Amino acid sequence: MRNVYSVSQINRYIKNMFADDYILHSVLVRGEVSNCKYHSSGHIYFTLKDASGTLSCVMFAGRRRGLSFRMQEGDQVIVAGTVDVYERDGRYQLYADRIILDGAGQLNARFEQLKRRLEESGMFDEMYKKPIPRYIRRLGVVTAPTGAAVQDIINISLRRDPYLQIILFPAIVQGNEAAGSICQGIRTLDEYGVDVIIIGRGGGSLEDLWAFNEEIVAEAVFNCTTPIISAVGHETDTVITDYVADLRAPTPSAAAELAVFSYEQFQRDLQMYAGRLVGSMDKRIYALRRHAESLRRELVHLSPSSRIRDRRMYTAQCEEKLALAMERKIQECRRRADVGERLQVRMDRKLSEAAGSMRLYAAQLEQRSPIAKLSGGYGYISDEKGAAVLSVDKTEPGDLLTIQLRDGRIDATVERVHRADQ
Repeated sequence: MRNVYSVSQINRYIKNMFADDYILHSVLVRGEVSNCKYHSSGHIYFTLKDASGTLSCVMFAGRRRGLSFRMQEGDQVIVAGTVDVYERDGRYQLYADRIILDGAGQLNARFEQLKRRLEESGMFDEMYKKPIPRYIRRLGVVTAPTGAAVQDIINISLRRDPYLQIILFPAIVQGNEAAGSICQGIRTLDEYGVDVIIIGRGGGSLEDLWAFNEEIVAEAVFNCTTPIISAVGHETDTVITDYVADLRAPTPSAAAELAVFSYEQFQRDLQMYAGRLVGSMDKRIYALRRHAESLRRELVHLSPSSRIRDRRMYTAQCEEKLALAMERKIQECRRRADVGERLQVRMDRKLSEAAGSMRLYAAQLEQRSPIAKLSGGYGYISDEKGAAVLSVDKTEPGDLLTIQLRDGRIDATVERVHRADQ
């Protein structure tokens, strides 16, 4: 009887066959995504299908780095991975390591390659960015002549500045001829002499926006002497012209707001500046008037006529003070004279009284004077020192004496001394 195998043996055998097949170790499979499920564990389960078949696929959570977008039903993708057998279920499936959008993957690679090359050449450097003028009179627009993008730019620009001149170059913005058309529009408006150029279009897929990723368009933007604003797609869309242009706008509407100043805001600014200017002028005039008044007062104070008036006033005051001082002095002298007269009278009276008293005293003195006594035969005796000799005890023989008489004096020498008791 022929050998009988278990289910596990058959599944293991088939698994080994898959494992021995070199091609199935690293395979690329293109197909449409269906039955896509993001499991709570982080694993992604989905099915790839084409017109005649399906293939079960799984991407484990540890491999999610190989997926740069969120897969949805109907996405055309290319899956890189390994085909192997899951023994428990007895079915094979594709274990995905990397998933890219079909077509977009090659475009992304081209985008990154061109971006890296242009960045190395210096086309993205800030030193080459031209400033966007604040006030413009002519706006150039390179975009499709129909669609929401051009209408948004026109409406917003004219609402902000009704006197703005908008020059539209109707360019092809999608397809094989788009890059050349965009370059022609940039060169034409640059030669025409507009103040700012907006290049852009509405949103779309990477393929739809690819014209703005072409190298010839990047070179045209870089070589343009007029400031350029890149406004391609939506805010999340990024193209090469965004890096090369002088300014990137997230949307065409935002580009119009960045390029065109608001006339109403301009009028408000003018009114504000006028108010500030008038206020500043008023303050300046007030300050100058105060300074002029100060100078006028100083001039009046320092002028010769003013100084002469001051001197005259000072002289008059001095004259008044002098007159008052003289008057006070005269009055004082008069008072002194009156006091002197009264003193003179009083002194005369005193002198008269004193003279009478002196005469009385003189008479009394005359009566008591030794001279008067001398006139009666008496004399005044003094020794050679002028001391009065009042007793014989004060003399000795040989002493020189002076005898004062009424009509003269006598110099005598003591011969002998006779005392009254001898």
